[in-house]
Amino acid sequence: MTIHIGLIGGGNISETHARAARAIAGVEIAAIYGTNAKKVATLCREHGAKPYHDFDAFLAHRPMDMVAIGSPSGMHAAQGIAAAQRGLHVLTEKPIDISTERADVLIAAAERSGVKLGVMFQDRAKPGIRELRDWVSTGVIGKPLLVDARVKWYRPPEYYSGSRWRGTLALDGGGALINQAVHTVDLLLWLLGDVVRVQGRTATVLHAIEAEDTAVAILEFASGALGVLQATTAAYPGHPRRVEITGAEGTVILEQDRILAANLRTPPPGSSAGIAPDENQSASSAVVSDVRGHQALFEDFLQAIEQDTVPICDGHEGRRSIALVEAIYRAASSGTAVVLEKP
Repeated sequence: MTIHIGLIGGGNISETHARAARAIAGVEIAAIYGTNAKKVATLCREHGAKPYHDFDAFLAHRPMDMVAIGSPSGMHAAQGIAAAQRGLHVLTEKPIDISTERADVLIAAAERSGVKLGVMFQDRAKPGIRELRDWVSTGVIGKPLLVDARVKWYRPPEYYSGSRWRGTLALDGGGALINQAVHTVDLLLWLLGDVVRVQGRTATVLHAIEAEDTAVAILEFASGALGVLQATTAAYPGHPRRVEITGAEGTVILEQDRILAANLRTPPPGSSAGIAPDENQSASSAVVSDVRGHQALFEDFLQAIEQDTVPICDGHEGRRSIALVEAIYRAASSGTAVVLEKP
């Protein structure tokens, strides 16, 4: 059976979506909607799709089974709701939207329409990260005590100046925290569980943008573990994302999406150390050249449709990272600690 996918957006990430989806047997790109006619036309020529500049006409295209949303973050919920109401499954780029309020409306719309809703946190599908989660959940590292997560990336001025939405509150929802670091926020929640209290500071230290380009947060997890999150797009030339987790039985370091070091009292047999690391230059570029993570996420979502199972990151899971990001922003704005509501 052939699965027909419609792409929403004509930018770099939609090109990634197209390449990742077409690497899967039995998948075709049916249609592409976007506001930039030139980019949409180019994508359609490359992937054999029909171009659309009218959103309603795009949603009416058939055959089409699902949409992959790659538009600005602040448009995800509205476009996803419209697609769900047409009976289309929805796989949206991170974040699910820029507020929990909008996320809730999208989740409810998908449930009412009986369609699958997934959020593209492809880290959850990567072998090294899945192995680390197994180590945490099975007690290999012992009781989690401390986590240090660093997203010290760099984006040149034209990354923002050449975009109508990046770094804006209306369409990006913020800056380095909600855009670049949201993958790491989701990762920490997936690995270590809920955060119950946060403190935070944000600043715009380099770029001429409305939102922050630097953020720091102190996280208190329900488990009792403490964490520090650093996020920036001002750290020239950009450094690989690094997560260090210390438990009662040792410390594990994750870098470039693979386990870089594991200093454990009782090392587990076997390791993913030999698996090729993620080759995307995310630290210094927004372009996603290595589509393996996205491909794995598409494969998981298509399996969820076929077998009527829950995607690896459904709407409810995707909402968790936005709830934490909102709390960090509130803490930074108020200058006081913020207690998170129970999900």
